[in-house]
Amino acid sequence: MEEQFYVVTMLVANKPAVTSRVTGLFSGRGYNMESICGAPTHDPDISRITIKTKATPDQYVEIQKQLNRLIDVIKLRDMTNEEMAVKREMALISVEITPQNRAELLQVVEIFNGKVVNAGKDSYIIEVTGTEDKINAIVDLLHPLGIKKLTRSGVLALYRELDESHRSA
Repeated sequence: MEEQFYVVTMLVANKPAVTSRVTGLFSGRGYNMESICGAPTHDPDISRITIKTKATPDQYVEIQKQLNRLIDVIKLRDMTNEEMAVKREMALISVEITPQNRAELLQVVEIFNGKVVNAGKDSYIIEVTGTEDKINAIVDLLHPLGIKKLTRSGVLALYRELDESHRSA
């Protein structure tokens, strides 16, 4: 079976070593995490961890089973389906600034609803938030201008709560 990308999010107890046990589960079985994001929720006793992984369908089912067995995992949700989840990433991109590329850089930032969060003598740091495709697109456009540094948050996801008019009978 061919590997594909999956996104899983889980509510976990906000305690020391929980993230370590989750990542240990992946590394111990030879599964790769493309990205992992974790932070406390509105309840300080609970954190949300979101992981993007590449696996076969059978491997992904096994990953879900193993995650559900971890004692500190409270709830697990598959966020792969676009209709079921809102998914976003954030990127900070340091771009070389010259008199020749400044206008083009600012135009790209505006098109992508990004913002300049730091303007240095030789570079700007751009912040942009959106889907993975949107982040990839702005990175592709900024590459020729001279990306100096790049960091991405990885995927964050929340289950889309549909109102009654959108639910199927």
